[in-house]
Amino acid sequence: MAAQETVEHKYVYDFAEGNKDLKDLLGGKGANLAEMTNLGLPVPPGFTITTEACQAYLASGEQPAGLADQIAAHLAALEQGMGRRLGDPDDPLLVSVRSGAKFSMPGMMETVLNVGLNDRSVVGLAAQANGNQRFAWDSYRRLIQMFGKTVCEVPGEEFEHAIDEAKRAKGSTDDLDLDADDLRALVDTYKKIFSKHTGREFPQDPREQLDLAIGAVFDSWNAERAVIYRRQERIPADLGTAVNVVAMVFGNLGPDSGTGVAFTRDPASGAQGIYGDYLANAQGEDVVAGIRNTVPLQELERINKAAYDELLDYMARLERHYKDLCDIEFTIERGKLWMLQTRVGKRTAAAAFVIAGQLVDEGLIDLDEALHRVNGAQLAQLMFPRFQLDHGFEAVATGIGASPGAAVGKVVFTSARAVELAGQGEDVILVRRETNPDDLNGMIASRGILTSRGGKTSHAAVVARGMGKTCVSGADALDIDVPKRRFTVAGQTVTEGDVVSIDGTTGKVYLGEVPATPSEVVQYFEGELDPEATDDALVRAVHRIMSHADATRRLTVRTNADTAADAARARRFGAQGIGLCRTEHMFLGDRRELVERLILARDANERDESLAALLPLQRADFVEIFRAMDGQPVTVRLIDPPLHEFLPPLEQLAVDVAVAQERGEDVAKEEALLAAVRRMHEENPMLGLRGVRLGLVIPGLFAMQVRAITEAAVECTRQGVRACPEIMVPLVGAVQELETVRTEAEKIIAEVVGGSDVEVLIGTMIEVPRAALTAGQIAEAAEFFSFGTNDLTQMGWGFSRDDVEGAFFWRYLELGIFGISPFESIDADGIGRLVRIAAEEGRAARPGLKLGVCGEHGGDPDSVHFFHSVGLDYVSCSPFRVPVARLEAGRAAVVTAGSDSR
Repeated sequence: MAAQETVEHKYVYDFAEGNKDLKDLLGGKGANLAEMTNLGLPVPPGFTITTEACQAYLASGEQPAGLADQIAAHLAALEQGMGRRLGDPDDPLLVSVRSGAKFSMPGMMETVLNVGLNDRSVVGLAAQANGNQRFAWDSYRRLIQMFGKTVCEVPGEEFEHAIDEAKRAKGSTDDLDLDADDLRALVDTYKKIFSKHTGREFPQDPREQLDLAIGAVFDSWNAERAVIYRRQERIPADLGTAVNVVAMVFGNLGPDSGTGVAFTRDPASGAQGIYGDYLANAQGEDVVAGIRNTVPLQELERINKAAYDELLDYMARLERHYKDLCDIEFTIERGKLWMLQTRVGKRTAAAAFVIAGQLVDEGLIDLDEALHRVNGAQLAQLMFPRFQLDHGFEAVATGIGASPGAAVGKVVFTSARAVELAGQGEDVILVRRETNPDDLNGMIASRGILTSRGGKTSHAAVVARGMGKTCVSGADALDIDVPKRRFTVAGQTVTEGDVVSIDGTTGKVYLGEVPATPSEVVQYFEGELDPEATDDALVRAVHRIMSHADATRRLTVRTNADTAADAARARRFGAQGIGLCRTEHMFLGDRRELVERLILARDANERDESLAALLPLQRADFVEIFRAMDGQPVTVRLIDPPLHEFLPPLEQLAVDVAVAQERGEDVAKEEALLAAVRRMHEENPMLGLRGVRLGLVIPGLFAMQVRAITEAAVECTRQGVRACPEIMVPLVGAVQELETVRTEAEKIIAEVVGGSDVEVLIGTMIEVPRAALTAGQIAEAAEFFSFGTNDLTQMGWGFSRDDVEGAFFWRYLELGIFGISPFESIDADGIGRLVRIAAEEGRAARPGLKLGVCGEHGGDPDSVHFFHSVGLDYVSCSPFRVPVARLEAGRAAVVTAGSDSR
């Protein structure tokens, strides 16, 4: 019997074999290089090593079987096609080795250029370049620098210090002033730095360089900055990165060569036009690193009109093909244009809405797709305030508005200091000459980023846009002295800790704290801007997409509001009722003493007096709220907080009594109060006498609230205001608790309502895990459920919300136990399962059961999608999050419809 053949797993794909839909396998960069190749655009030839190879490498610590041979075969084909061999001393082929994950992670992983250069092939490279010795030695020093830092962890600053010293010796600040001899000497210096830190000579074998570079790119998937970025952007940790091996084309061959980045629309505003940066006589890393300030892309028309016109044609073709804003990297080698990369470009929140609307107008996408392309986090960014500049503030510098927003904070010059001060609750602005991937922690911690170098495509700009951080880049009037922690501008010195304000829209930099004003989007939601009359493209786009979201969504959006003012604002923001009105907030301030007297009442008479005093105050509160929400449902939660919130602190009261006794004062009243507080003291008040338990233990408390709610509803109805009250009993864990409260409440409601046209629903909050697991029983006594996901998360996880976030959540996030705090976004697997069980079993017992959520998760974008999938009727959130919930509810409906159609 013939031996069975083993089919070798395919780990390497030529560009011509892939397409843009293979991002899982080829990564975003590889898939898009393949797509451009198939479209006939001028892409340097090359091949992609798949994410599967990376996953296998990271799992075992070595290349998977067969990968080395596949790389050799594709390299041989590349050499044959190019007519050159890797590292050939006479006519060398050089390649770049670039990362490329499924999701764009700009600057987070590694790239090595000019692989294949060594002491012999550098001579051949100069010959290829018609004797251009400067170019050859510049390319060699770049390889040693990138290879040393990326592959062998040589400190990058040592290379930077060496080239700075070479420029100083030349009397220049520009690396273009270094000639071939200077660069040849710099190569020798770089090799000595490499040898000092690695204990070996710089590798001369081109294939060894290639294999080590590939391994370094794989390893960079788990580099600290990449891990931090993935957590920030919620990118799964198990995807791995592809590696792209591409024949080098050179932008540093002289003034007729260069490199650049282009956007098919402005990634900051969404405006149509020509946007990007170009840098003559440079390689691509020079642009994104901000080492030299670029010129606007339009300047390329003057420098090389043929290449410029060709680029514009390719930009238009790519945008039509991808039906979206495209971010393009290109190189011009001796006048010839090469396309090095394209991807759907990162953009600001404002640009996302504007571009989505434009593409609908152009017939490239429909409104469902436009809704899919924006999100609630972006909308929330647009609701931040902007600077109010009518107070005499003058800008001291102007850079490039790289990522919009108005950011104010104390100046810091290092990422470590940014993290430190932010951890102390300070707002900070990170000021750097240019940022690099090692600055990620500081960028996350800062309110905004300010750099003196770079453009809209620099590292600072791209990363800030992705994170929604305000950024001004290329403010070259700033003379930044990092060691002395200061910068000078306009004759003034700004030291660490001084306050500055930066405007990421205009690029302006101000000294001091500039006052802010509400954004146009908030003014639109407040009804102060007519979307049909304004010429503001952003407001029109937001209105159009929000209107479609409202027409598409199934979920109703309510608000959490305790006052008439909050209720009115939420209604202007589009709320369709109140999902949580907390009555305990009505007992604070001057009323606290009445509640204290009620809780500490020694007999029925004292208790009844306190309740009688509270009743008209409660009724008046509800009248105002019902008027504000005329015709919309209002879910009123009966008093819920733990007792200690209404009682004097035990420790302080004990001290006060002891001090008074020592002075010989009459403290009989205080002693009685202390005895009562001690009697009612709880070690764990969040799990003690609160919610329904308090209502059952203190006779008349819930009855007073039910009466106040119902009387207010009847009074409003008589005045022509339609009141729709829903009474919610908190912290129910057993149906018997709810039945007891309901029996008493129904008697009061029947008595008060009489013949008036008022309907009062009675339901419960599902916030105790037992309630979720016995929802079928509880539904028999409840007309609605509202999930209190804050307490449900707290009890389900066994976390004290007040303590754990500062105590150890940072470590859980660091270790990857959490991708995000479960109090911020619903834990779908655990707490979400309790919600699903309660929803299904509750509706099975009572088919018409109304279901909602009123915890903080009601305004979280990801959580809204989960609640849609579970089949809830509404979500409720704070007033300012209502627009976000409306948008995400529409997006959830579009996603569901798209899945159903497939």
